[in-house]
Amino acid sequence: MQGLWSCTKDATAINTLFGTSLSKQTVDAFIDKKMESLDMPGLSIAIINEGRVVYHNVKGYANKEKQQLVDSLSIFEGASISKPVFGHFVMTLVEDGLLDLDRPLYKYLPNHSIAHDERYRKITARMALSHRTGFPNWRDDYPTKELFIQFEPGSEYHYSGEGYQYLAEVVRQILNTNWAGVEAEFQKRIAIPFKMQHTKFILDAYLRRNKVQPYDQNGRWIDKSANAWWASRDSVFVAPTTLHSEALDFSKWMIAIMDQKGLSSEGYEELFKSHSDISSGLLEQDYTLGFVKLSVLNLADLYTHSGNNDGFSTYFALDKDKKWGFVFFTNASRVGEAFAQQLTYKLLLSGTNNKVIAIVLAFVSGLLLVLINLYLLLFRSRPAASGFRKTNLYIGFLCSSYVLALILLMLSLSYGMVKYLYPLGLFLLLCVLGISFNQMKKYRETQDDKKFNLIIQKALLICVLISGLIAGFVE
Repeated sequence: MQGLWSCTKDATAINTLFGTSLSKQTVDAFIDKKMESLDMPGLSIAIINEGRVVYHNVKGYANKEKQQLVDSLSIFEGASISKPVFGHFVMTLVEDGLLDLDRPLYKYLPNHSIAHDERYRKITARMALSHRTGFPNWRDDYPTKELFIQFEPGSEYHYSGEGYQYLAEVVRQILNTNWAGVEAEFQKRIAIPFKMQHTKFILDAYLRRNKVQPYDQNGRWIDKSANAWWASRDSVFVAPTTLHSEALDFSKWMIAIMDQKGLSSEGYEELFKSHSDISSGLLEQDYTLGFVKLSVLNLADLYTHSGNNDGFSTYFALDKDKKWGFVFFTNASRVGEAFAQQLTYKLLLSGTNNKVIAIVLAFVSGLLLVLINLYLLLFRSRPAASGFRKTNLYIGFLCSSYVLALILLMLSLSYGMVKYLYPLGLFLLLCVLGISFNQMKKYRETQDDKKFNLIIQKALLICVLISGLIAGFVE
């Protein structure tokens, strides 16, 4: 099996974010199980390690009615993962001096839909990309279907496709072109340099021919041509939602982001700068100029985004420093976030649940050894038992501190060191365990009273050993 120390060299291994390894078979089995439980018709997925794709797979149906399978040519709607790609595109215009992030957008192009509200004159490209315009997500979600402002632009966060599309209209104005011209400029600045052959905001003949069919959460086919909103935007560059692609093509953009291509270092600093705190629960989250930034214990940053259109769900996450990430596209409504959470936290973050449980158990067992033996040495002093108690105190400290050190290394750019430190720690543990068991054996032979704490001590030592082995050898 793949272990903690087989992090990078095995060509068949897939590294988790924390540097542990998974086999292709484990990933395949996990995906098959989740696709069935979430009723996902089709899937395109890619995983990136050290700036290259180490896993790519397509599964399921492109068209359930015709029993047509998803293949490497199949195209999906990207939905809202369009936003960070558009943000990247906009930053190329900023660096070329065509657009100023902080100049009010109305100075480039007045917006007559909201001209009655003077506050709109404060809206900038920066506010649009970071969802701080005050616009609703879409005006069509409301009975009047009219655009409105909910708060002073720049003062709060509210997710808004309208803000992105206003900025797209400004880009069209700046380029003095039509929507097809905006697409051509996107191809010139982003898609072609990164060799993204089939990633576009406006459908062409190839994309139409290879696009998979959309399904709702109950597996029913969705006729998007009958939806007036989608039909009216068939040939429109809709910046926040109409990107079309598949996992392998999209991964090329992710790798370009990791390699900081297409922008200067200052441009990337601006792109990744936090603008809005959108934290929920235990996760620290911020919104940048198109990305959701997740902080993992303030030691690692993941740049992510999810997407949901009628009949499509998407998600990607990348660590630009470790050059690690993954992306998937599926042709089912509203299942992407559930799949993303399970894929991230039950597999790609640190390995399977068995590995996580083993790591936690090793730490807890070590900590209990420290506390029990520290208490016995300080308050239940017995000279004959002090030898193994000190040894077990040392074992507990070694185990718990070693687990913490390995976890910190997994989160850092030095996570490759884990594969060397783990076997060293295991060797030291085996040595001192032998000493401890020998000391306890001699103690039992020379003492008439058989202390119950010996059973507890041995149980914890065995738990440390077994959980340590499991943590290293299971995926």
